Amino acid sequence: MNNSFVIKGNICQTKNPSALDLHENGYAVCVEGVSKGVFDVLPEEYKSLSLYDYGDALIFPGMVDLHLHAPQYAFRGMCMDLELMEWLNRYTFPEEEKYESLEYANLAYGMFASAIKHSATSRCSIFATRHRYATELLMELMEQSGLVSYVGKVNMDREASEGLVEKSADISAYTTFGWINATKDKFKNTRPILTPRFIPCCTDALMEQLREIQMAYGIPVQSHLSESKGEIEFVKSLRPDNLFYGDVYNEYDLFGKNDDINTDVKTVMAHCVWSSDAEVELMRKNGVFIAHCPSSNMNLTSGIAPIRKYLDLGLNIGLGTDVAAGQSISMFRAITDAIQVSKMYFRMVDEAYKPLVFSEAFYLATKGGGAFFGKVGSFDEGYEFDAVVMDDSMLSHPQPLTLSERMERAVYLGLDEKGIVAKFVSGNKIF
Repeated sequence: MNNSFVIKGNICQTKNPSALDLHENGYAVCVEGVSKGVFDVLPEEYKSLSLYDYGDALIFPGMVDLHLHAPQYAFRGMCMDLELMEWLNRYTFPEEEKYESLEYANLAYGMFASAIKHSATSRCSIFATRHRYATELLMELMEQSGLVSYVGKVNMDREASEGLVEKSADISAYTTFGWINATKDKFKNTRPILTPRFIPCCTDALMEQLREIQMAYGIPVQSHLSESKGEIEFVKSLRPDNLFYGDVYNEYDLFGKNDDINTDVKTVMAHCVWSSDAEVELMRKNGVFIAHCPSSNMNLTSGIAPIRKYLDLGLNIGLGTDVAAGQSISMFRAITDAIQVSKMYFRMVDEAYKPLVFSEAFYLATKGGGAFFGKVGSFDEGYEFDAVVMDDSMLSHPQPLTLSERMERAVYLGLDEKGIVAKFVSGNKIF
C-alpha cells in the first residue's frame, strides 16, 4: 500500500487551541505514513509523489474519540430519561449481557465497526464488555476497519446484573491475562487497554489484581471518574477512607503514575464533571487525560464539566462521544456540544470561566485527544498522517464564504454524517 503521497485541498487544523490554521488550495504531504507539513506551494522534493487533488474540498485531521462503548451502539438514541446508575441497571447491563453470544456480538459489533469506519473518527478508545471472546472479536473488526484503536475487556466483579458480573476477582483477572496475551501482539492498529469499569463495579481484590496486570504488561488504563453526584456518594460509601474518587484509582497505581516503580501509566478518565480541586490537581500532576463527554453528561443529567478551568490549569483533555449515553458517534457533534455546554456553565454556574470558542473545541477533538495516541491530530511535521476529506458543496449558501466560515459551518451542520469522500489513517487510505 502506498502511504507516501500528497493531498491537495482546503486544509483546516489547529496548531494550538487559540487559533485556526487554514490553507486554501494547500498541500499536505505524507511520507511513509508521517506528515511532512502543510505547504501553500508544493516543494520540489515532493513533486514526484502521487497526488490526490480534492479540488475545493475541506481537509481536516482525523478526529480522536477518547471514550465510547461499542456494545451500547445498538441502543443509541433510546432510554435517555434516566440518570446514570438507574440507566446502567435498567438498560445498559441487560444489553451488555447479550455479548455472551458471539453470534450477537458479531452482528452488533459489525454494525458499530462499519459506522465508525465511515465517520470522521480515525482513532478511538473503546469499552467492550467483560466477555473475553466477544472483545477479541471486536478487536478483529476494528483492525479490519483500518482505524487505530484501544479496546478494553471490561472488568467488573460486583454491583451488576447476575449475567454480567464476573464470579470473582480471580476469574476476572485470569480472563484478562488470557485476553491480553492473545491480543497484545496480534494486531497492527488495535491494542488492549486495561478497563476497570468504575470503582462501584470493582472490588478491592480486583483492583489489586489489575494493578499487577498493568505492571506486568505496561498497557494503558481507561475508566470513569466523578461523572454524577450519586456515583461519587456511592464510591464514598464503598471507600470511606480515600480522600476522593480518583484517590482510589491512584491507590492501585492506575491513575497516571506508579510511584512504587517510578513509571508513567498512560490513563484516560471519562467525564470528571464533579472532580474536587484535590482530584484535579492529582490528574494534572500525574498527566491523566480527561475525556470530556458533553452529550452524555446532558442526557444522563450528570452536569457540566468545567472544561475551561481544566484548560486553564493545563490538563490533558480530549473529547468523547460516550455512545450510547451520548446518542451519536459524530465527533463534530461532540465539538459543538462541548462549546454549547461551556456557554451554559459560564452563564448559569460561574462567569469566571469563559465559554470555549470553536478553535479550542476543534483542538480537543484532534490534537488534544490525539496526544493520548502520540503525535496525532495534526498535519504538523512528524505527526502520524490522519485525514478526513469532505465535500461541503451540498451545504448551499447564497454568497461566498471564507474558509474559516466553511470549516465551522461544516462542523455545526454535521457534514461528517453525509459529506465524507475520503479518509486516511496513518497514511493508509481507508476509503
